[in-house]
Amino acid sequence: MQLYNTLSAEERAQLIDEAGKQRLTLSFYAYAKIEDPKKFRDDLFIEWNKLDALGRTYVAKEGINAQMSVPAENFEAFRETLEAYDFMRGIRLNVAVEHDDHSFLKLTVKVRDKIVADGLNDETFDVTNIGVHLKAKEFNQILEDPNTIVVDFRNHYESEIGHFKGAITPDVETFRESLPIINEQLKDFKEDKNLVMYCTGGIRCEKASAYFKHQGFKNVFQLEGGIINYAKQIKEENIESKFIGKNFVFDHRLGERITDDIVSQCHQCGKPCDNHTNCLNDGCHLLFIQCDECKAAMENCCSTECLEITHLPLAEQVKLRRGKQVGNKVFRKGKSENLKFKHSGELSDKPLAVAEKTKDIRQKIKVKKVLLGKAEHYYVKAQVGLFVIENQELNVGDSILISGPTTGNQELVLEKMFVNGTENSVAKVGDKITFEVPFRVRLSDKLFKIIS
Repeated sequence: MQLYNTLSAEERAQLIDEAGKQRLTLSFYAYAKIEDPKKFRDDLFIEWNKLDALGRTYVAKEGINAQMSVPAENFEAFRETLEAYDFMRGIRLNVAVEHDDHSFLKLTVKVRDKIVADGLNDETFDVTNIGVHLKAKEFNQILEDPNTIVVDFRNHYESEIGHFKGAITPDVETFRESLPIINEQLKDFKEDKNLVMYCTGGIRCEKASAYFKHQGFKNVFQLEGGIINYAKQIKEENIESKFIGKNFVFDHRLGERITDDIVSQCHQCGKPCDNHTNCLNDGCHLLFIQCDECKAAMENCCSTECLEITHLPLAEQVKLRRGKQVGNKVFRKGKSENLKFKHSGELSDKPLAVAEKTKDIRQKIKVKKVLLGKAEHYYVKAQVGLFVIENQELNVGDSILISGPTTGNQELVLEKMFVNGTENSVAKVGDKITFEVPFRVRLSDKLFKIIS
């Protein structure tokens, strides 16, 4: 019985491209008492794996929190796997307004102590005594009330690229940090103000609203389904958006545009920009905003130090990052002295620029390709790339694609190559090959053979 992923991210991406079918990015959550989270987790994985569902899900004794990518044709079947459980019958699925077939490339269902790390002792207050849910139109109306205080319960890197006008945007790195800060900041308004809160998909506000009612706030409201559902409703009902900019999302996209306003800056040069990226140096992996020009100049790195490290041999890079915690903490590392134009805390509602119109974000099949291997080195003076063949064989005359986050997608026809140091026309699995490449190759680059 399969309870784990058998394909790499690259292999999964290739299969998705070859299938050519639309996938939907969605999220949902539900608070409920789950007696056996481990069995619940295993059952979900088995059923979702059958439907080619991918994504990141947390399961705990208190409920479920999920962000998923599901084939559009399997959407109803996926819903049925949820509604097999009483507490998820009629559950709201927050479907993204922008879709990317590569938003998630593996299925992860993890058992956690809590589905959101809120730092609260749930035994000390009634977690079911939540605030009033507001739909988009109602939310807009209450924002017009001068008696309203609206609070963003997301983190600094989320609110920086987009937020509701006039919102308090706490300068925090985690949800749990914001709760005592807001409680202290608004302690004199518990009786006479409308405390209106929002977050990405609604789950953080579900617990926060109960917490603030317990703290004595009389009029507590929350945006139903969060920004994701708000974006869907304003589009369907042609309602004015009180949200400006992008909504940060925790998948490959790192954001979906709600309005054309750009309210943040490239952290390196200050140019209006709201595109997040992660530093290419795996020993850093800093989450930051970077424009296309800085991405090219800095090779997707956050600093000259990291840029220099990415040019070192892989063994030296591994040695330098040994013992450092990265990877699963990337979303918590959005601050650095290297980021000269980083803003957090009190944010402006004034747009800095208007985003260019883009085509449908859903990826289309442009080139059918098969992954052959990865880059090992690039000899700058000779302009020669070294690759290791890990899958299938490569022949002189084949059309190839070298792809990477900084390199982009570069197509070539292989006219000559050396296999394990000797000129040859065929390379097989395990071989090391070298050939001329008229552009810089990086260790993150992959080598593909174009098959059509």
